[in-house]
This record gives sequence, C-alpha cells and structure tokens, in this order.
Amino acid sequence: MKKLSKNKVAATISALLISAFGLAQDIHFSQYAEVQTNINPALAGSIYNTRVMGNFRSQWGSVAQAYQTIGFSYEQTIGFKKLKGNYPTVFINIFRDQAGDAKLRKLNPNIGISQHVKINKNSKIGVGFQGGFIYKTIDLNNLRWGTQFDEESLSYNPNLSNGENTTPRSAITGYDFVMGANYSYAKSDRFISSRDGNKFNGGFSLYHFSIPKNSFIQTSEKLYTRINIHANADIAIPNSKNAVMPMLLVMLQGKSREFIGGALFKFILNDQSTFTKNNKPSAFAIGAQYRYKDAIIPSALYQYDNYSLGLSYDINVSALTPASRRFGGLEVMLRYNLSPGYGKNLGRSDTKSSY
Repeated sequence: MKKLSKNKVAATISALLISAFGLAQDIHFSQYAEVQTNINPALAGSIYNTRVMGNFRSQWGSVAQAYQTIGFSYEQTIGFKKLKGNYPTVFINIFRDQAGDAKLRKLNPNIGISQHVKINKNSKIGVGFQGGFIYKTIDLNNLRWGTQFDEESLSYNPNLSNGENTTPRSAITGYDFVMGANYSYAKSDRFISSRDGNKFNGGFSLYHFSIPKNSFIQTSEKLYTRINIHANADIAIPNSKNAVMPMLLVMLQGKSREFIGGALFKFILNDQSTFTKNNKPSAFAIGAQYRYKDAIIPSALYQYDNYSLGLSYDINVSALTPASRRFGGLEVMLRYNLSPGYGKNLGRSDTKSSY
C-alpha cells in the first residue's frame, strides 16, 4: 500500500510538470484521421469540396486540472472542375489548449494552401503548405517552486524566493511553418457507400519547419521539427454493406516517438442513391486504436449525409496509471460537409454521376 502511494505521488508530480511547461505535448487528437490539417496540410481538399469541423478534447482531469484542447478548421477547393484536372484548396485552422493549475495556454492560428494533381482516373498527388504563429502564456503566480517550501512551518510559503536565476517570461510568440505531401486514391465519390466506396490516403509532413521558440526562460531552447507519417483507408467488404477503416500515424519529434494505429468497423445503415438525392446515406462505425505504451482508445463515428459525429476516449495504460486510475481523455468531433462533391465522381471523369 505504501509503495502504491509513492508511485501515485511520483506520477502526479510528473503529470503536473508536463502540464506546467508543455515540453512534450504538441497539439494532439486521437481522432487524427478526422483532423487532417493537423497531421498534413496536403490532405486539405483531398476528399471534400468544402469541409467545416470542430474538435474538443479534455484529458488528465483525474490527475490535475484538465488539459483541454479545442480546434476549428475550414477548407475550400477552388474551381468546379476539380475532378477533371488539377485544383488548389485554401484552408484555415485554429487550435487552442490550456493545461494545469498554471494555466499554460497556447493559441495556434494557421492559414494554408494545397495543390492536387491528378495522375490517373482514380488517383492524385497533393502537396500542401501552412503558415501561422504560436502564442503561449502562463500564469506565473500559480507556480510553486521547491525553494518555497518552508522547513520551519513545513508548508508552502509564497513569500520565499523561487531560486531561479532569471524570472520566466509570462508569454512567448513564434512563427510556424508546415509542409507535406499526400497520395489519394478513390474509386468513386461515394463517401458513405458499400458500392465503389474504397478510398486511401497516405503521406508525410514536417511541422514546426521553422523551429519556433519553445521556452519561457531566456534560453536557446526551440521546438523540434515534428515528422508525421500517416495512412488511412476505407475498404468495402465484398458482398456486404460493411467496410473496414484502418488508420496509422507515426510522429517523430526530437527524441520523442509516438505510434498510434487501429481500425473502425463501419456498418452502412443506408446506402447512397445511384442517380438521385432522395436516399440520404448514413453509417455507424465502431472500433479502437492503441497508442504505444500510452493508451487504448475506443472510438465511434456516426455519419448522416453531410453530418458526422465522432467520439473517442483514451484509457490510460502508461506509467501515469497509478494517478490517472486509467482515466484518460474524452474527445468529440463534429463535421459538416457543405459540398461533398455529389455527382462529380471523385478522381474520375469517364463515368456517370454517382447521383
């Protein structure tokens, strides 16, 4: 019992330190396949003509003050003949998070552009670029230091010196640049269908390409470039109204490594019409992912015509388990496709419209 208590204290202290300084935590979403411009700007416009999305994530609430992340993104292709040739896409995204009792906040607005080049009737290659800035703030009044422990009263004394040679800044600002490439395959534009619904995306990207500043203390510390390698697919199961949606993401940043992969099993509740818009498509998918040495992530996705709702929950299995009691993070995704490309046959120009 005593040993467990020590482990819990150590894990809690580690979590608090991570929350306070954000040394290893970049913007994270477990539903990364649904937050595509956060893993590769080349994915903007690869599936839908227009997409609007909102995301919310809350984690570590059982250890310290919850680490909350919200995101918004909008992407729009340019030109109505995108499926018969090359086309660009413009997009914006904004991410904001807040962590710990010190209220470490990060605001990261970005704007970007991608270009897609058709290489055959079903495939295309895209490249994307994104630029923005990172603004971080911290409430220094809420920080407590080891030197402020009063040995006489055996308690915290805010009047004691923090022992730091330099006073940390309360805010830092840096510019950020991203670039990436992606390969897309789509058998048709049916995005909720058991007929010709096969799709694949795979690519890589470089985030923090400009190596922005990452320290509240006057040091030369900078944020490492993050390398993302990703793939996801939507594979229809023959002679059924079901599909499998495997996905994989590898992130490399400095000495940190993150591997996450899994799959959803999709049930087509209502197939898309072939030539009319009378039959509204819908589907429900359920499955799980595993983040290596960190979390098991049950996930669910419901799609109805232009709308999608995604839910996931991180079940913690890392060294933080004694403090977290396996409670991890709840994540919610809302998506609305204003113009999903009906009747344009994604990647094709030699067949009739899907509707």
